Amino acid sequence: MYLIDTSVWIEVFRRPARLDLESVVDLEEVVTCLPVLQEVLQGFRDDRGFRVAHDAMHALPIVEAPLGLVVFEQAVDLYRLARRAGATVRSSVDCLIAVCAVRNGLTLLHHDRDFDQLAQVAPLRARDVLPRR
Repeated sequence: MYLIDTSVWIEVFRRPARLDLESVVDLEEVVTCLPVLQEVLQGFRDDRGFRVAHDAMHALPIVEAPLGLVVFEQAVDLYRLARRAGATVRSSVDCLIAVCAVRNGLTLLHHDRDFDQLAQVAPLRARDVLPRR
């Protein structure tokens, strides 16, 4: 099963799309989590795009809903672990997303260097699906 990070959804919903998600993963194996849902949907400026994304995102199974205190505490621990290892995670939301993936045994598909750093200090299975420019 796969958790798709916001950084990938941005490329999927972009016009023209830079990524065909179905060429990377079977959509039947995709889930989401609430932090990704929020990040993706708040990024839309036009109503039509928002509605399309809203429907697509809400059609996916959602893990860790509602988000409990333990998820936030584990995200704090992960952020602090990364800092002690010399990595500065740019977004604390990325720690929440990573914890959702780890807690549910999911592979996180992303295009965000934070996850590569987090995978160095935690049992996060992360895969960058787009080449770096």
